[in-house]
Amino acid sequence: MPLSYDLIAILGPTASGKTPFAVALANELQTEIISADSRQLYRGMDLGTGKDIEEYTINGITTPYHLIDIAEPGYKYNVFEYQRDFLTAFNNIQAKEKVPILCGGTGMYIEAVLKGYQLLPVPENTELRNQLAEKSLDQLTAILGTYKTLHNTTDVDTAKRAIRAIEIEEYYKTNNISQRAFPSLKSVIIGIDIDRELRRNKITNRLKQRLRDGMVEEVEALLNKGISPDDLIYYGLEYKFLTLYITGKMSYEEMFSQLEIAIHQFAKRQMTWFRGMERRGFTINWINAEWPMEEKVERAKRLIS
Repeated sequence: MPLSYDLIAILGPTASGKTPFAVALANELQTEIISADSRQLYRGMDLGTGKDIEEYTINGITTPYHLIDIAEPGYKYNVFEYQRDFLTAFNNIQAKEKVPILCGGTGMYIEAVLKGYQLLPVPENTELRNQLAEKSLDQLTAILGTYKTLHNTTDVDTAKRAIRAIEIEEYYKTNNISQRAFPSLKSVIIGIDIDRELRRNKITNRLKQRLRDGMVEEVEALLNKGISPDDLIYYGLEYKFLTLYITGKMSYEEMFSQLEIAIHQFAKRQMTWFRGMERRGFTINWINAEWPMEEKVERAKRLIS
């Protein structure tokens, strides 16, 4: 079917069913998926990031995907690099005369691509880091909230991530970002709208299942490879709380309880970001997560035709 867009973007909070829907649509359109997830790009971080690679195969046909497993754990990948790597994948897919599907829940990555923000690589600011080192996460979050430009509030659940976000904002205050252009893309955005209670139940059930599947062992393996506890804690959520459990900083019960709460809060922050995108002028076409897959795909096809 002829499409009138350069890019199809699918977004939604964690546990909303974005990936199965994106794969079903990609399968129907015979196209490829570009991930917009800030943690799935790390190798060996599988259960904790919910890669669920098996979901990319339907009836024996595997949909090609991009920007998953492209960086080593411990590395601090950034939005500038994401834009660069997105463009490489986007151009490769377009060269095949296909319309790429962007799918994920990292609002800043999605918005940086759809809006074409002009970004620069940001070096470390040791002096600033030292000034902020003793501040609490709440204090750092309050500082971050004083900036008016784009920053990633969704994933900021550790002090290190908050300090890095402030570092980026300070750099952009004093440097000219108009040096680097990003192409304007004609995009259609489809959001997966999931009832809050259903989302909460799915998050809890999924967390229990991933723990049964070996998520603790996954984090132990990363630590055994020489990745420092601080580097894993930097990634937040599962890697933060499981590392604290494995290193004896909290009990299993404390880990599960606090991690469950943190994931619920994360999903809420994701929705806050997406609603903010709508206020910033993006049109998000919301599709009910509880619709049958065939109905969701048909609705999407009507939107993009």
